[in-house]
Amino acid sequence: MQAMNFINKLLDTSRKNKSLLCIGLDPNPELMPSINITDFNKAIINATYDLACAYKLNLAFYEAQGIQGLVALEKTINFIPSSIPIIGDAKRGDIGNTAKAYARALFQTFNFDAVTVSPYLGMDSVEPFIEYRDKGIFILCRTSNKGARDFQDLALANGTPLYEVVARKAKEWNYYDNIGLVMGATYPEELKRIRSICPEMPLLIPGIGAQGGDLAAAIEYGVDSRGEKAVINVSRQIIYASRENNFSQAARVVAEKLRNQINSIQHKPLLSREQEQ
Repeated sequence: MQAMNFINKLLDTSRKNKSLLCIGLDPNPELMPSINITDFNKAIINATYDLACAYKLNLAFYEAQGIQGLVALEKTINFIPSSIPIIGDAKRGDIGNTAKAYARALFQTFNFDAVTVSPYLGMDSVEPFIEYRDKGIFILCRTSNKGARDFQDLALANGTPLYEVVARKAKEWNYYDNIGLVMGATYPEELKRIRSICPEMPLLIPGIGAQGGDLAAAIEYGVDSRGEKAVINVSRQIIYASRENNFSQAARVVAEKLRNQINSIQHKPLLSREQEQ
């Protein structure tokens, strides 16, 4: 079905590369070696494309460099092998007419396979993205940052936290099977709760590495009943493994270690789930 195109692409790549690892391409000139963004990204991609289930590009790092950054963004997207899903981490969310323009920019102009979206303005701000049925939409649910508690933990009158309401709304809106959730690895109990509410949705899980998220818990609580649909994003730990000329080789070493570590952890809960069935 057309609505499953993003998920199918994600699963195909994940199975082929035996990987739940999503590599974040977030170029920061202050941390990079002396090389332009496009060449930096190309070197990272060449070194890691067989280890990743997806790449995630945070638009802020490209927009911060002005027009040249957007050119680098476009070149990077075009360079990534077409079989590998590309997630545009844009966190867009605005009134309907503006949301339509954002969706068109991200899905048609830049041709991302999936994007991150804020649900704060409600259904009409998310719907223009959902209508691209072959694309993926990751709705911000329980983010990995410390300030997430300021709003996402707020309880309704019946005691339900706001992040859980977001998850249930996303599930309600998922009539094309193209919605996923952003769930930070830094909040494992909340991740476990949301996976139980949304057992089939893909979960984009940031917060491993520099933010200190628990990798084992992220995998145990984040995967679906088949041990899939958890997109474990790691950015800085991989792409800044070295600031020397060997940065791409160093990135591969870290990415391969993480991919293998994820697989070794994943194997245990998968066995227990199969025994329960």
